[in-house]
Amino acid sequence: MDDKGSEGRLTGEKINIKMTITQADFGVTSKGQSVSLFTLTNNTVTVKISTFGATIVSIQVPDKNKKISDVVLGFDSVKGYEAKNPYFGATVGRVSGRIGQGKFTLNGESYQLAINNGPNHLHGGLEGFDKKIFQASVQNDSLQLVYVSPDGEEGYPGEVTLTVTYTLRDDNGLVVDYHATSNQPTPISLTNHSYFNLAGHEAGSINDHLLQILADEYAESDLKTLLNSGRLIPVTDSIFDLRQRLVIGERIHDIPGGGFDVSFKHPNQSLDYVCARVEHPDSGRVLEVMTNQPAVHLYTGNFLDASLTGKQGHSYPKHSALCLEMQNFPNAINLPSFPNCVLKPGEAYRSTTIYKFSVSS
Repeated sequence: MDDKGSEGRLTGEKINIKMTITQADFGVTSKGQSVSLFTLTNNTVTVKISTFGATIVSIQVPDKNKKISDVVLGFDSVKGYEAKNPYFGATVGRVSGRIGQGKFTLNGESYQLAINNGPNHLHGGLEGFDKKIFQASVQNDSLQLVYVSPDGEEGYPGEVTLTVTYTLRDDNGLVVDYHATSNQPTPISLTNHSYFNLAGHEAGSINDHLLQILADEYAESDLKTLLNSGRLIPVTDSIFDLRQRLVIGERIHDIPGGGFDVSFKHPNQSLDYVCARVEHPDSGRVLEVMTNQPAVHLYTGNFLDASLTGKQGHSYPKHSALCLEMQNFPNAINLPSFPNCVLKPGEAYRSTTIYKFSVSS
């Protein structure tokens, strides 16, 4: 499994981390489980993270006039996340994305996973990691969240111990580091599912945002089931060519299916390489994303419909946010052409993504 580079970005040897972490109550689940909300701040950016689903609840970022806005969609308490929820800010897994018909074969044995998205398995199943209570601790300048997934959960083999570590650097980079081990071979591909709107979570549209994804290929998928075929296609001369910065509203309505829901091949899995960039010109806010994962999955909130009541009573309509999910390719367990996603006993799964916020000059 990928073991590249994640520790070096978290040690603080090269980056002077100045962060405070505080804890508050975030409510009680329907099962009577207490949920905590941790606040990470470096005096410029403030991030709030829940122990329910190791979820990013809020990211408060200044604009070019130093006005602070919360730039991720979400809810005011755990009850919103526990109810109908399109994975706002959550840690999703064991496997992010879709697995065809929820089936795969591993070491000659067939497995049937929970079906929760048409004919397919999506983001870990009916009760994936996004609905689990994580045990939290503060380790140096980082928030560490741990969950132990039992053998057979949602149909997956093996007991998996997952640690999600959040670190807010003084350069306004939010580092999300995943570490997992298993006592049996099992597929794993983790990601964070934050919905970003750099104008503010209540702004209602991302059509005025500028977007750039530096990828030369994208993964072909079925328009009906959104399931990857395993074939990579050059973006050249296609509507998926995002290598040059463009206004989202000038392209999004041309995309079959009502918006982007597509995986791009990451050309340079270095934590110093910006593979995706989003900018909101009016506020000046910029989001740059770096990862050591092979795929950048872009989703533009195509299934949002304003039916959910989010933070401060705001609703979230279609295309009111975008997700940049850094992960392995969806359905990779069934597609040998994609990178291996099987975690074996004695190995460690490591994945790191950095969301860095700034203001354009």
